[in-house]
Amino acid sequence: MPQRRESFIYKSEDFQMSPKVSRHSSIASECAPAAMALRGRKGAVPRGAGRPGPWLSPTTGAQLRLKRRSPLWQRVWSRLGAGAARPVGRTHHGEDLIVTPFAQILASLRSVRSNYISLTNVPPNRSKRSSNASPGQPSPQPRPMQPKDEGFVRLSTETLEELDWCLDQLETVQTHRSVSDMATSKFKRMLNKELSQFSESSRSGNQISEYICSTFLDPRQEMDMNQSVEAPDGPGRPAQRSAAALPSSGDTMNCIPGLQRPVGPTTDAVPRLGVHTEHEEELEKALEDLDKWNVDIFRIAELSNNQPLTCVMYNIFMDRDLLATFKIPSSTFVTFMLTLESHYLREVSYHNRTHAADVVQSTSVLLRSPALETVFTALEELAALFASAIHDVDHPGLTNQYLVNTSSELALMYNDESVLENHHLAVAFKLLQNDNCDIFASLSRKQRLSLRKMVIDMVLATDMSKHMSLLADLKTMVETQKVAGSGLLLLDNYNDRIQVLQSMVHCSDLSGPTRPLETYRRWVGLVMEEFFHQGDRERENGLDISPMCDRYNATVEKSQVGFIDYIVHPLWETWADLVYPDAQHILDTLEDNRDWYQSMMPPSPGPGGAEQRLLEQEEQEESGDGEAEQAEVRVRVTLNDGRAVRRARPS
Repeated sequence: MPQRRESFIYKSEDFQMSPKVSRHSSIASECAPAAMALRGRKGAVPRGAGRPGPWLSPTTGAQLRLKRRSPLWQRVWSRLGAGAARPVGRTHHGEDLIVTPFAQILASLRSVRSNYISLTNVPPNRSKRSSNASPGQPSPQPRPMQPKDEGFVRLSTETLEELDWCLDQLETVQTHRSVSDMATSKFKRMLNKELSQFSESSRSGNQISEYICSTFLDPRQEMDMNQSVEAPDGPGRPAQRSAAALPSSGDTMNCIPGLQRPVGPTTDAVPRLGVHTEHEEELEKALEDLDKWNVDIFRIAELSNNQPLTCVMYNIFMDRDLLATFKIPSSTFVTFMLTLESHYLREVSYHNRTHAADVVQSTSVLLRSPALETVFTALEELAALFASAIHDVDHPGLTNQYLVNTSSELALMYNDESVLENHHLAVAFKLLQNDNCDIFASLSRKQRLSLRKMVIDMVLATDMSKHMSLLADLKTMVETQKVAGSGLLLLDNYNDRIQVLQSMVHCSDLSGPTRPLETYRRWVGLVMEEFFHQGDRERENGLDISPMCDRYNATVEKSQVGFIDYIVHPLWETWADLVYPDAQHILDTLEDNRDWYQSMMPPSPGPGGAEQRLLEQEEQEESGDGEAEQAEVRVRVTLNDGRAVRRARPS
């Protein structure tokens, strides 16, 4: 059976590091144990087979019962056997590898507790924690040991070392940092290490690494870690800001940019599928797959007269009975959706109405996961779907960093903080004020405030620079419950519930690589064209061309492999742990797509290969030795049918 690849977050930060972290370790390595709290994870997981973890099953309210086996330390003793006098150290916690720092500490403390029971012969049932065992599943207890037993001294020593390790970690934790910050810092260090190795493989690898760092890591949080990476403006390096892009003194910001005239109120009867189309039967057939992961959203866009967002939202809301639940008139809903959809710019190739419809459909499918289907309230579902629909409205097809670098009006308005995400929210909530557009008119004041807060939190979380923090938060939640052994994941407060919803919408926003290959490749072509459009503007304005935005030297195939390995796979792998086994088919498709792009990558050139010759040619041209005809710079591009061609850069 094919083996499933595991993401970089399961790698050790330093394979040569001692299992015990020094008492005087700095905060940079506060919880960076090469020997994670749990070891012994049994390599790769066969496809279709489950990995042990906190698994959610449908239940009511905010309490989720985890489909899991007995607590980790109990499984260890069960495997060792009742007569084994074997210490339960950090290297023997079971087949799950715990990678988030807080969960590592919890796991070690549970190990210390188990050892203490064995060494002191204290009856475990004297402790209230003995009630953590799942009902109907008697917990195997550690075998009492006597000082004369062979393993007594060894177990005592390892227990002390384990406790010392926990104290070391707790002593180095800064009080102003949350447990998720600890995981975020660790994951960023590990990603930086992986990208450093990836960038050394070739010039294209370096470009892809720069793209991942600039897009998915918050640049302000990285300033203290990467000060030596970015050189200041100077000779040979063009300034990042173009004078032509700076706002003039006459510019005003007394209104939200991008707002157009609203679509007139819908007075006619609402069409059966939400939109007027000459292909109603074909569209109805395509919408039958709306609750499936392999839906053809491009076909829906084509059949719905290029109104996929209105069509998808209307049919999902009807199917979920949300219009009736929140007393939303269908004419008002369609009027708002058509107005919203008209504010997705047609000239933007990727961040357009079709992408928005795709994210809405993905979120709807994830909400229907058996593990989550009865977890969230109708208001929370309404907020998640609404956030998905508006999350990229009026997107200009440019990145946040471009808007900041050019001192755009939007960047000045939102103080360089999640510029586009703030703009999407402002536009969407402003559109609700148009005539016959307030779809939330029947909500109580408390419901409106609650929904607005949830939507804001979810859309702001789609800022890709927040990716690593979202991943760390979700991973910490999953692993903390994994080692707790209670069998329950309690989503009984706003922070926990919104964290899962944020992760859900973020997963939906990054769902392209998990779709069928033909659909995924179409998305890749669209997003690369949007990148190239930005690169063309940067070239025209004399700015540094952003990574992956130069149409003449971008390596599409390798960029997708890196994108999946370092961003998409770790996220979906963690989500699959949360909702196991619901997302296993998504991981399988993701791996198949990754393998396809891997197979399409050109062979890495050796020291005398084409890439080296190209570098030598460029050096000759720069030194004035290139009097002869300039060599054309070529880039490999894969067509939709899989054929490879080379595009020449015009001289």
